[in-house]
Amino acid sequence: MTRVRTRFAPSPTGPLHIGGVRTALYSYLFAKKHGGDFLLRIEDTDTARTVAGSEDVINESLNWCGIIPDEGILQGGPHAPYRQSERKEMYRQYAEQLVQLGKAYLAFDSEDDIKVWREKSASENKGISDAYNYTTRSQMRNSLTLSAEEVSKLLADKVAYVVRLKVDSQDHVSFQDIIRDEVKFKSSQLDDRVLLKSDGMPTYHLANVVDDHLMEISHVIRGEEWLASTPHHILLYKAFGWNQPQFAHLPLFLKPDGKGKLSKRDGDRLGFPVFCTQFVNPDTGDVTEGFREKGFERDAFVNFIAMLGWNDGTERELFDMDALIENFSLERVHKAGAKFNFEKAIWFNQQYLRNLPTKELVNSCSDEIRKVNASVSEDFLQHYVELYRDRVDFRYRLASAGKYIYSDIKEFDTDTFKKKWTPEAKKFISDYIDLLNNTTLDSAEELEIETKKRIEQNQMSMGNILPVLRILLTGTTKGPSLYETILLLGKEKSVERMCRADYLLNS
Repeated sequence: MTRVRTRFAPSPTGPLHIGGVRTALYSYLFAKKHGGDFLLRIEDTDTARTVAGSEDVINESLNWCGIIPDEGILQGGPHAPYRQSERKEMYRQYAEQLVQLGKAYLAFDSEDDIKVWREKSASENKGISDAYNYTTRSQMRNSLTLSAEEVSKLLADKVAYVVRLKVDSQDHVSFQDIIRDEVKFKSSQLDDRVLLKSDGMPTYHLANVVDDHLMEISHVIRGEEWLASTPHHILLYKAFGWNQPQFAHLPLFLKPDGKGKLSKRDGDRLGFPVFCTQFVNPDTGDVTEGFREKGFERDAFVNFIAMLGWNDGTERELFDMDALIENFSLERVHKAGAKFNFEKAIWFNQQYLRNLPTKELVNSCSDEIRKVNASVSEDFLQHYVELYRDRVDFRYRLASAGKYIYSDIKEFDTDTFKKKWTPEAKKFISDYIDLLNNTTLDSAEELEIETKKRIEQNQMSMGNILPVLRILLTGTTKGPSLYETILLLGKEKSVERMCRADYLLNS
């Protein structure tokens, strides 16, 4: 069996979109499941679109996600260099080979020539295609319509030209896509794609095919937007006499409403990131934050991205990287686009946060807490984390979630307190202070049982007294277990706070 080799081949044009991260992730998972290799190749042949710093952010993003290439621009490998701009001369040789084989030709038309021709075709409205293809190339200035002498003179005069793929009228293409089953294209749908630009740089189509062949890529896993280019790539494989890889085209990431492809503008408009990690534009200084900077746990982000377009056929949703590798299959990737759901991303983050080691979370929030209250103990911090970890969605919110426990309360829900404060409530609080002063607080369970017993004895309802008790202790009616809160505050602090009813009534 051929060794499985996949690649992620982004263009360095800015921050790494989460759609690109998913492509890299699926390629990595597939390779690792089959004991194969995952490569990173930078496709920077379109120099006009290259943005400084993009390559660094691609590496940084993949590294943060744990998607580590076996070969690439940092790792090196037997097929180096892995940056297409450093392989420029090699592509020219392959383009010339296609011309010699009669599978490609030289086209001397300038962009202005083609523009004028298309405008003329449109004005005459003869129903002729405005694509540069097998039906229209005879009207243009190329090595198929010019004599050998004319071509030689143009070359000697250094007239700019491009190399185009020669698509014949019988070049119907069909292939088996792992995700989309059989895909067919008629030659009438295919233009004569440019393979080598006038500056000598290859286009994506030529460089992509040549590199995938030379790097022995067995499976090309990429976004649905490249599906229309695949027949040209297959024609190139056939023209060279090479075996083609297997193809798998992934569904698009859709806007939350499912109407169109997810873009940065959608993230800006709706307030969520669409990139993996932060990118600072070197030209404008604009900062684009990613999921990492928004506080997402790495494993939660990877899990979320994996589930946007794939499942294992069960209702299971939580997978660490090892489980993803074990369970992943391209056959389970969906054909339909995946709606982006930021609330679901937050849910994943919550699940992972709840399962992190307590010590790790203590280390995350201890400095911030001790800036406010230097006297808190390690035991306090541990119990604090255990009490509040399930009430936050991001790690950075943990320290502030229960700030009223370790510092003075800045705000009180005085409106609710005044509504609930009655002579009966006043008597209960007085009795409750006596209870705390004369009771050893061994557990929250015992305190809860004793509290409910006292409420029943005083013929009061939980809804009348517990909000009063919470506001006195924490300033709010919301929070984790009231009884765990009292234990964390300690007897002395709890009693002290319950003695300030007059202050709240006069606020």
